[in-house]
Amino acid sequence: MSENTQSPRKPRVAVVFGGRSSEHAISVVTAGAVLSAIDRDKYDVLPIGITTDGRWALTADAPERMAIADRALPNVADLAESAEGGVVLSVDPANREVVLTEAGTVPKALGEVDVVFPMLHGPYGEDGTLQGLLELSGVPYVGAGVLASAVGQDKEYMKRVFVSFGLPVGPYEVIRPREWEQNPAAARKRIVEFAADHGWPLFVKPARGGSSMGITKVDDLSGLDEAIEEARRHDPKILVESLLRGREIECGVLEFEDGPRASVPAEIPPVTNHDFYDFEAKYIDSASGIVPAPIGDEATAEVQRLAVAAYEAVSCEGLVRADFFLTEDGEFVINEINTMPGFTPISMYPRMWQESGVGYPELVDRLIQAALNRSTGLR
Repeated sequence: MSENTQSPRKPRVAVVFGGRSSEHAISVVTAGAVLSAIDRDKYDVLPIGITTDGRWALTADAPERMAIADRALPNVADLAESAEGGVVLSVDPANREVVLTEAGTVPKALGEVDVVFPMLHGPYGEDGTLQGLLELSGVPYVGAGVLASAVGQDKEYMKRVFVSFGLPVGPYEVIRPREWEQNPAAARKRIVEFAADHGWPLFVKPARGGSSMGITKVDDLSGLDEAIEEARRHDPKILVESLLRGREIECGVLEFEDGPRASVPAEIPPVTNHDFYDFEAKYIDSASGIVPAPIGDEATAEVQRLAVAAYEAVSCEGLVRADFFLTEDGEFVINEINTMPGFTPISMYPRMWQESGVGYPELVDRLIQAALNRSTGLR
């Protein structure tokens, strides 16, 4: 009787990227870096892009085409192998088969998926919507679950959760869609009163956005309406925050076998040719952070404690990047968390873990393994 020497099938990782949000291009860039880092001897990889109109497309496995080149941003439409074909993931937990459908042809099975690496930023991906689909499908995935993803995307409720857990947050005001649409004068008056209490300038931003898109620094009342409309181009609900004077400090959290651990922190130095650390500073002009942040051992330990506390407060899984201000009186104030932070070559999250002893390929592998070891459903 001959011995069966067939090797076991490698786990299949579907890297899902792009999406319908205004952060589409950054998602593509991030996915390109992850695709380059996944160990192909250990995993099979299936790249799936979501176009800006929501079509799931089988894409080329071509990380070199997914970078920002000459300030031009990449998109899924240029990477899709077909202009019309769609990728379908079953919502039957007993069937993890991915199917490619194209008009006039028989649907083609692309094989089963063991884990999804959702490299999506912003609404329709990072906010619990994709996570809900994957829960229905019974497919494990990297990163936060439905609730944590939703809370992590909505800065209003994120801050409410932080406050309930005793974490320090800065002053803020929320303007909901109906308020601005039905009575802009009353909404404007509330913001002016907020400014009277906390001072100008203010930051006006989408409540459920990221990558610093749609944010405006407002120095006085004359620029307020324009800033509100800019934020509302990305999200009808907006957040108004006061300026916190201090140093910008970031800290990464990663899931290990014994629980979450914090990286060494980083400092985002003031940018000289931008009003603040905006989209262009982050991704186009490549403003660099200082890793590790030169803040001393005591402050480092405190920001690491707060980063893990924020991770736990929102019930995160896998990873988080927590952003803080270190104020002039030496206190940390948490600004926000990102449940799926950027993984571009210049992104702070991988850089902080590199300095903490976890290189980029190991970081990607740890996230995939943590997802494979975690069940879907209630946990």
